[in-house]
Parts: sequence; structure tokens; C-alpha cells
Amino acid sequence: MKKYQTYLIDLDGTMYRGKDKIPEAKVFIDNLNANNLDYYFLTNNTTKTPQQVADNLMNNHQITATAEQVITPSLATADYVKGMFDDGTENHSAYVVGEYGLKSAIFGTGIQLNEVDPDVVIVGLDYDVTYHKFELATLAIKRGAFFIGTNADTNLPNERGLVPGAGSVISLVETSTQQKAKYIGKPERDIVDFAVSAKGFDPSTAIMVGDNYNTDIKCGLSAGLDTLMVYTGVSTHEDIATQVKKPTYQVESLDLWNV
Repeated sequence: MKKYQTYLIDLDGTMYRGKDKIPEAKVFIDNLNANNLDYYFLTNNTTKTPQQVADNLMNNHQITATAEQVITPSLATADYVKGMFDDGTENHSAYVVGEYGLKSAIFGTGIQLNEVDPDVVIVGLDYDVTYHKFELATLAIKRGAFFIGTNADTNLPNERGLVPGAGSVISLVETSTQQKAKYIGKPERDIVDFAVSAKGFDPSTAIMVGDNYNTDIKCGLSAGLDTLMVYTGVSTHEDIATQVKKPTYQVESLDLWNV
């Protein structure tokens, strides 16, 4: 089995299920630290800042993490937006449907808020989404705004089950505008390319770890990474059996993985 220097690790369904702990996840991270291996949490969750994500891992799940180890579609989307404009983001505007984690990253670029005719509309998971927000996003895109979706997750695994994810919110705007969003998060490789650029690791010695074939594993495949599927979240053995492209490795729980 190939040895890896860098692990890109999903959160929901891999490190925890909502508020519920996955005990084997802590064992896995402790093993990575004991072997001086690099790891980053590559999540599709845009609702929290990297510091909030790290605090949740440390305080509620006793998993060693820093904000610098957290990579979100919010950060990757903000980086993408900065690259859209040659004359600087401060000369352009955006409308964002999402929580604080996404809004803080996007407006931290200097781009201006505009609910009527922005240059770009960005849609992510919003726990208080309303018809009015959908309406503003739809009309702005119809007026010509570039449409970005943070990630295509239809569901998120938490202690209550599989609840609606960002993809469910974004798909409503896609339906109302008859336009497909430009996706940044998993399964697109954009978020991995951002991680490589931001953190400087060698992708040839990195592996993607996750519980969802349609996001985590497909992202790894798209980016040319080896992949490790763990059966503690979304995807089942039956799901994987139907796939032509299989994960490089499969484990029932992460404590069974030999780093």
C-alpha cells in the first residue's frame, strides 16, 4: 500500500455526524499526528468560518485541528471571485445567499454588496433561506450576474439523519433561472486546486478521505488523487458496487486504516 504525506479529510459523516461523535475519527487523527503526517479538513460546509470549524472539532469531538487546517468552499469561492476581475474586487459587487462563514469570506475580498444588479450571485447553504432571497438571486442572475454555487451536496448527515444540503438550495435557483451554477466545492476539483495553491503540498503524495462517493470520492478522482472511502456516513457498499470507478481504498471505520 502506498504511503501518503498529506490527507484531505471530509467532516460531516467522516469526522462526526452532526453533534454525534465518531470515536474512530479521533483515533485516525491521533495516528496521523503520531506519524507526523500533514492533514487538512476539506469540507463542503460553508456555514462556519475555519476557526469555528476547528473549535467544533477540538471542543466537541476532541479532534486536533487549527483554523489553518480547514479548507472550505467559502475560501475557495472567495479566491475564485478575486480571480474574476482584473481591476480588483472593490470595483465590483455580489449578492450572497448563505450563512456567516460564506458571507465573511466573500465580502472579506472587498467586493461590494448589491441586491439588484450585482456582477456575481453566490448561493450556498442558508438555514434561514426565504422566497425573497431566492427572488433576489433569480432576478440578479436573469439580469446577467455570474452564478456560483458553493457545492452540490444534496444532503448532509447529522444526528437527525440526512438533512438538505447546499445543492438543494442551489438547485431551486438553477430551476428558476434555467441556468447551471459554476460549482467550486466537492466534487469539483477547484477546491483541491485551491488547497494545493494555498497550502503548498504535493498532490502526488496526497489522498482524499470521505464518506460520500458523489462528493468526496468524485472530487479526488477529478483531481487525480487516490481516495479512501469510509462507511460511516452517506454512501453504502451497495452504492459503491454500482460505480465503474471505485475508490482506491475502502474501510468500515478510520481506525482500521494503517497510516
